[in-house]
Amino acid sequence: MRRSVDREGRLVVRRLGMPRPRLGDVYHTMLSMRWIWLCLLVGALYVLVNVIFAALYMVQPGSIENARPDSFLDHFYFSVQTMATIGYGKMTPSTDLANILVAVEALLGMLGIAMATGLIFAKFARTRPRVLFSEAVVVTTMDGKPTLMFRLANERSTQIVEAQLTVTVLRDEPTKEGEFMRRLVEIPLVRSHSAMFALSWSAIHHIDEKSPFFGATPESLEAVNLELIVSMLGMEEVTGQTVHARHAYHWSDIRWGHRFVDIFTVGADGRRTMDLGKFHEIAGTPVIRSGPG
Repeated sequence: MRRSVDREGRLVVRRLGMPRPRLGDVYHTMLSMRWIWLCLLVGALYVLVNVIFAALYMVQPGSIENARPDSFLDHFYFSVQTMATIGYGKMTPSTDLANILVAVEALLGMLGIAMATGLIFAKFARTRPRVLFSEAVVVTTMDGKPTLMFRLANERSTQIVEAQLTVTVLRDEPTKEGEFMRRLVEIPLVRSHSAMFALSWSAIHHIDEKSPFFGATPESLEAVNLELIVSMLGMEEVTGQTVHARHAYHWSDIRWGHRFVDIFTVGADGRRTMDLGKFHEIAGTPVIRSGPG
């Protein structure tokens, strides 16, 4: 079965009947764009506006002094100079129409620069955590109990303080009327809070009678198309901004009877070392079955 959420925690459900985007959503949409698409969009709008004004300047021949009458490039370059308020002085408006267009374009240029500056600064100033999630979830034995585990690591040298970790199970469940619903069930962790998330964090869930994994098998998890939604929320210590990271696991990412390879070693000088090169490595180990059978 297909995922409802991709590995980065973004919904992959096709939406139909959604209302058309509103003008007020443009800022949010552009702020959430990738840098490459934002730069391409801003560049395309910049060229388009200058093309439009260049065409308007050419409506009245001779409106731009020292510009060749049939040269679109001369009028385009004049538009660029006007919008950026450069004003080299070689080409100047010589008619009332040209002066009106110059006034309008200068105003649009100032507004455009102000909006673009604010948008780029807001996007650049956003703090994004670099949190690495393990590729797999393991079911192993810990303290004599069947346990579900995954781990995450902080890839920055700075710390995330007061970090909170939430894990939610997403699965299909039938109602008494025979209908299927996609239900969310939050599962408890041995430690869901970290005052200082600096290196790595092992998320541990003991499988008991109240756990949705009690008595589960790979086949039963496939039948309900189980997914794990992981959300980490904390505060970046340098900027003081709230940061969050998401990740999603599919039932096929669960490895039964495995454990994670230890990524910490102690050197001869007594100093601990974390090796993220082994972060995703797992090894087979016996596991106590939960539930009957």
